[in-house]
Amino acid sequence: MIEQNELLQSIIEGIQEKKGKNICAIQLKGISGAICDYFVICEGNTPTQVSALADSIEEIVKKNIHEGPLRVHGQQQAEWIGMDYGNVIVHIFLPELRTFYNIDTLWEDAKSELIPSL
Repeated sequence: MIEQNELLQSIIEGIQEKKGKNICAIQLKGISGAICDYFVICEGNTPTQVSALADSIEEIVKKNIHEGPLRVHGQQQAEWIGMDYGNVIVHIFLPELRTFYNIDTLWEDAKSELIPSL
């Protein structure tokens, strides 16, 4: 099981709050060349839901641990939104783009955990 921390838990809570699906947490800590400690990847069915997931994550992280993202990219199209929290990077995809880019398998030697959708 992946080590849990407050930031990671808050991000997952934000995703589950807006019914994000296919949530995966990938632990990259200790892997050579990794740019962060964790990737969190999930999906929304529509651009509206992808945008709502990003808003929910930002709101719940601010509420729980009083931090905002360092950067957020992709909000205009809302097909793939990336949120940089320093040691955790969140990717929120439309299903077809997640399949196309297939970033879930970039670090096959990393620990990954599927998180239940609510």
